Amino acid sequence: MTQAPHSNRLVRFIRFPPVLLFLGFLWVGLCIGMGAGLGNVLLSSTQAWGKPLLMGLTALVGYGAFVRLVERRVATELAGLGAGRELGLGLALGLGLFSAVIGVLWLLGHYTVTGSNPPEVMGPVLALAIMAGLTEELLIRGLAFRILEAWLGSWTALALTAALFGALHLPNPGATLTSAAAIALEAGVMLAAAFMLTRRLWLAIGIHAGWNFTQTGLFGVATSGKAGTGLLKSELSGPAWLSGGGFGPEASVVAVAVCVAMGLAMLWLAHRRGHFMAPAWRRA
Repeated sequence: MTQAPHSNRLVRFIRFPPVLLFLGFLWVGLCIGMGAGLGNVLLSSTQAWGKPLLMGLTALVGYGAFVRLVERRVATELAGLGAGRELGLGLALGLGLFSAVIGVLWLLGHYTVTGSNPPEVMGPVLALAIMAGLTEELLIRGLAFRILEAWLGSWTALALTAALFGALHLPNPGATLTSAAAIALEAGVMLAAAFMLTRRLWLAIGIHAGWNFTQTGLFGVATSGKAGTGLLKSELSGPAWLSGGGFGPEASVVAVAVCVAMGLAMLWLAHRRGHFMAPAWRRA
């Protein structure tokens, strides 16, 4: 039995990249909101750390459902084989990269440890880091980058999603155009490169979560302008271009240099593996 013409037109409309991207953001966004609502209903005030984890879980389930039901394909970018290895490598990279940033700032005299907190303060920070790693990577790299890349090619998708990721951080406390540009260059490029290198999301999720947790959970500095309590009590000093100012070390030229170097290395490896994609009209 053949499909009716109007049904074919509807399918083509839904799968037109801007429409598909809008529907994906709406679908996964509603799932994240559902997770937040369930957390408010099911969890007590002493279990508040569980709410971010629930939001990350509903985002993951919602993304998988969108890919299966709307895109009508298998979510190979979330394949389980090797996921643990890539996720673990990403967590280690995130921890190592941010530790390198803090190490440089400490050597220059712009990061000072003033005390410490009990280890249990790291629990809520870890939950938030996992939530951010899951939700933001599913939305920005899983939906935006992947869909735009298949349409416009790797380079254009990389530029557009890096700019989008930086712009999404503008409402954060202490944010400036400079901090948004820093986020676009360091995280927008590096995390897209991690996806291109593996063609899966686990490495990018791990880097994102490990980086965020290390910032606040270990070194006690703000993550994208949002202060929190970590294992170490600390102070940042010096000019904003070096220390990151009120936005935190992510806006530092040190963080930009470290992450751009890692991003370029990943892009080079992805190119060697033949993982760059030409625009749809050139492939046709």
